[in-house]
Amino acid sequence: MDKSFNIPQIGIGPGSIRHGESWMPFNRKYLWGKVLNRICDKYFLYKKERHYLQSMTNAFRIGFRLLDYSSAYGDGILLGEAIRKSEVPREDFFITTRVSNYAQRNHTVREEFFNCLKGMGINYVDLLQFHWPMTDLYLDTWREMEKLKDEGLVKHLGVANCHQHHLEEIFKICKYRPEVGQFEIHPLFTQKPLIKYYKDNDIVVEAYTPVARYDDRLIRLPLLKNIGKKYNKNVVQVVLRWHIQNGVIPVVRTLSYNHQKENLEIFDFELTQEEMEAIDGININSRLRYDPDNCDFSIL
Repeated sequence: MDKSFNIPQIGIGPGSIRHGESWMPFNRKYLWGKVLNRICDKYFLYKKERHYLQSMTNAFRIGFRLLDYSSAYGDGILLGEAIRKSEVPREDFFITTRVSNYAQRNHTVREEFFNCLKGMGINYVDLLQFHWPMTDLYLDTWREMEKLKDEGLVKHLGVANCHQHHLEEIFKICKYRPEVGQFEIHPLFTQKPLIKYYKDNDIVVEAYTPVARYDDRLIRLPLLKNIGKKYNKNVVQVVLRWHIQNGVIPVVRTLSYNHQKENLEIFDFELTQEEMEAIDGININSRLRYDPDNCDFSIL
């Protein structure tokens, strides 16, 4: 691993723009209703896109530099526009994209990658990962990713949602070892053994779902509220600080300007060792997302 490798301590992952939502307020039994619904739906999508664009522009302007994206969410045109609108130089960003399961299944890793570069209006990415270790496909995907790195289009390679056995298989065939790994981590699911394995192999660890999707079992805990009162911070900030002090990069997902600001205001306090251990003790091994060893990749 390149010892000069540097990556921001917190990232933002905006996800996809639509998530299947629509706005169809008129009776679809009638032609006029169908026409008006189509108009409303297009306007609804337009408003969502403008909100997404402005939210990401704000995020970059206030200090987010690690952009976590995946081709599974689209070609990144709005993100490219947000980068340019923010007026933050490209070289100040650490841009991540991931290979979708669709591209793995259809052996279109290269085509999808170039589509993302074109969409964002950039000529390289800082980190390329695959989104999921699809059985019988992820090793071939890794080889395709290595070719893109050989061509200078990718600075660093990484994985997502990999257990130890997935990494062991990659180690057997790889030209370049993974440098970054992202998987689900939060106080309800601390994943300590897996984090240790990654770090023992010089792999930087990123956490998605870092605040457990605001699960009541975490957010309402008096322990976290009391720690927050001590430092004049909220529960989310305490949890994000816990990640930082564990040497894990949390990837947050919010389009709210106020929440974005709060997410970055975690570097002016430090949890004690006792507080860190108390938060570790919240763990109940509750996975909130998919297990790569027991899931249907066709829906991911």
